[in-house]
Amino acid sequence: MPSPASRAPPRRIALAGASGLVGRALLAQALKAASQDRLHLVVRRFIEGIAESPRVTQQPVDFAALPALPPLHEAWCALGTTIRQAGSEAAFRAVDFDAVLAFARAVQQAGASRFTVVSALGADPGSRVFYNRVKGEMEQALAGLGFATLVIARPSLLIGDRAALGQPSRLGERLAQAVSAPLARLIPARVRPIKAETVARGMLAAMRQPGTGVRILESAELQALGT
Repeated sequence: MPSPASRAPPRRIALAGASGLVGRALLAQALKAASQDRLHLVVRRFIEGIAESPRVTQQPVDFAALPALPPLHEAWCALGTTIRQAGSEAAFRAVDFDAVLAFARAVQQAGASRFTVVSALGADPGSRVFYNRVKGEMEQALAGLGFATLVIARPSLLIGDRAALGQPSRLGERLAQAVSAPLARLIPARVRPIKAETVARGMLAAMRQPGTGVRILESAELQALGT
């Protein structure tokens, strides 16, 4: 007898940020699920070998001038960079605020009523820290778009193999992983470094739960949902 998940009609889901740690984990989790959901990857450039599945399509775009997207049910956003990688505060904001909001508006126009996004621990539109302020302003702007369901993930420092994705490793993440590994049980869950796979599982678990409105998942809740 087919499972309830396999009997459910397939959804069409857009994913932005599939080349990053959490984005790649979101894609992997979706392909493991017992469903026939279709994943439409909105990417800056075609990603070779990202997923050998007829359920996955890619659409290279310019996030500063997004074209119309195909009809969608929901969307997952894992776009993000660092000020160091971006090269300036303005370039960072262009990704972590402008591109995220452009993607959200585009998927909403394509019919998506449910949206989940990776933000960051400490996100606050009133913060004196530029990074945290931009993340908070992004969350605030998304909440104003009126999605029926908006799930915001605020992970602590991410743990994952960036080298395997062809990305430069981040010193802070390497140090956090080295220090936290033997002390994990002693570090409060709200600040404990968190695996990208755990973040992805937590986000998708929250998206599967009933309910509407804005839901913020702090890192401790992501740890619990994604374990």
